[in-house]
Amino acid sequence: VTTNPRHVQVSGKPFLRVIQEIGALFKGTDKAVSVQTNPHNHNDAQAIVEEGRKLAKLSPNFVIKMPCTEGGFKACYVLAQEGIRSNLTLCFSVTQALQAMRMGAQFVSPFIGWKESNAEEVEHFISEIVEVKQNYGFQTEILVAAVRNGRQIAEAAIAGADVVTCGYDV
Repeated sequence: VTTNPRHVQVSGKPFLRVIQEIGALFKGTDKAVSVQTNPHNHNDAQAIVEEGRKLAKLSPNFVIKMPCTEGGFKACYVLAQEGIRSNLTLCFSVTQALQAMRMGAQFVSPFIGWKESNAEEVEHFISEIVEVKQNYGFQTEILVAAVRNGRQIAEAAIAGADVVTCGYDV
């Protein structure tokens, strides 16, 4: 399960309450729930680390979701050293994916729908990230995000992605 503060806001419920409800659904399982840090702190590594620590304490299922920004990479490294799992999201390049893997991310989330909607090449994007992962033996899972249709799910699977996240309608 992947959460997004803006999507939760649309529900009208407080973010913390929603993620705690989701966490309770998976209590006692090994299922990962990506819980996103405050988007206003995307470049503030210390703020991401502090929030990540608090969120991680709420459920052992929580994986801290942060952006592929300089602050996100730095925070990921610190949290990984503390044993807190992370999902580096908003990944738009193979270079960003490589850095997420180097920093110890549990997941990296390349956004294919957004790239495709903006006329960017996505045909080789996921397979190149998979190749980097294999070349260096990284354990990071590739979680393809912003998936808009079934074709993108199939292409991600063919390219070797580990996980796909999408809305129920897809």
